[in-house]
Amino acid sequence: MSVRVTGWEPAGPVRWWWRPVALVAVLGARFLGRLKPARLRRVLEAARRGARPATGAEARRALDAVLAVSVRCGGEWCLERAIATALTCRLTGTWPEWCTGVRMQPFEAHAWVAVDGEPIGENPHTMPHFRVVWSVPPADRRA
Repeated sequence: MSVRVTGWEPAGPVRWWWRPVALVAVLGARFLGRLKPARLRRVLEAARRGARPATGAEARRALDAVLAVSVRCGGEWCLERAIATALTCRLTGTWPEWCTGVRMQPFEAHAWVAVDGEPIGENPHTMPHFRVVWSVPPADRRA
């Protein structure tokens, strides 16, 4: 079992049908994580089109599925973990808020997903120190 940076245990076992969806998302995240930030943002903004906003439970289920299929995402690869979680949500018809940010003391960059401004699966003691640099929220359904 991998070391989990998130510090949260899964709510329960991951259903078998979530695993192939998460695996496809993890493979996509490996590729997308290598893109330049501006291009990554455009890809994520395109991916969110047509999806409804994710609930906290849906985003948590997607995160658990990603962590179940990828040891790498369970470690310090927060960018790939956040992209894979967002893509897993998208493959099931939803989209969470995908965020990236920094903290200054000590300097650290981080990526995560959130629902209604609440980070999903992240340490609640360290997240208030991060400031969002940019995010890709769910698309406005009225647009």
